[in-house]
Amino acid sequence: MLVALAANLVIAAAKAVGGLAAGSPALLSEAAHSVADSLNEVFLLAALRRSRRPADRRHPFGYGKERFFWSLLAAVGIFVMGGCFSFFQGIEALLNEGDEDLGGYVAGLVVLGVALLAEGGSLLRALYQVRRQGGASAGMRDPALRTVVAEDGTAVLGVTLAIAGMALHMVTGEVIWEASASLAIGALLVYVAYRLGREARDQLIGEAADPEASGRIRVLLEAQPEIDSVEALFTMKTGLDTALVAARVDLVPGLDSERVEEVAVRIKRSIANTVPEAHQIFLDVTDRPAREAAESPAATGERGGA
Repeated sequence: MLVALAANLVIAAAKAVGGLAAGSPALLSEAAHSVADSLNEVFLLAALRRSRRPADRRHPFGYGKERFFWSLLAAVGIFVMGGCFSFFQGIEALLNEGDEDLGGYVAGLVVLGVALLAEGGSLLRALYQVRRQGGASAGMRDPALRTVVAEDGTAVLGVTLAIAGMALHMVTGEVIWEASASLAIGALLVYVAYRLGREARDQLIGEAADPEASGRIRVLLEAQPEIDSVEALFTMKTGLDTALVAARVDLVPGLDSERVEEVAVRIKRSIANTVPEAHQIFLDVTDRPAREAAESPAATGERGGA
């Protein structure tokens, strides 16, 4: 990621110099886009480093949600700022339309061409990483990787829009093409910020674990001969690869306290082996009235293995 950060800074500098020399609003918008990408990667580096800290007394569930917090900052803060700057460039170009010197546009298009190759290569590497982590459904759960894919994807699309706007401006002499490209880049950045920010918000406020993992836990609990029924099952992501599991279960009648303790330990180990991301597991044994227990599947023989 440090290499990607250095490359983004170089690309941002080249776009800024080219944009100032050519007076191109689209190229300046792309310069702001690259600066946003660079600051975004700084946030992601902070997220990766801080989320790996072990749990302590103040944070007994660990620091895994640091990734979600920094991803939220990157999405809302950086992308929105880049989008607003792009909107400003597009509107200013429309308001100040007039005779312009297009002499520096060729150099600007060369800079964007090089940036397109670099951003395209980075996007391919990110997509390869997603594939290595199990495809879109599994790999995109990582907020850092998801943000990188969004960042690289919008970079490729943004550069393409800037090239099209500058080329059409050169051919037609109408600045509206380039201004429209700047506005489109701004809209793209704000949209990506909204999507990433919404996903990070859901994870920060306590998103449930993957439905497939929750289903495996429920099936495991219901298969235990000592469990009469699963009254409730709650899961919550506490980090990228960690989750909290809390289940309220009703045990079959007749188990003494020592047996209950043995059963609870065994079930927790089974859940941890079945779902490795379940780092904290809590079982709450309900105390159902005797009449309800007598009518339970275990007592009436309706459930096999009881």
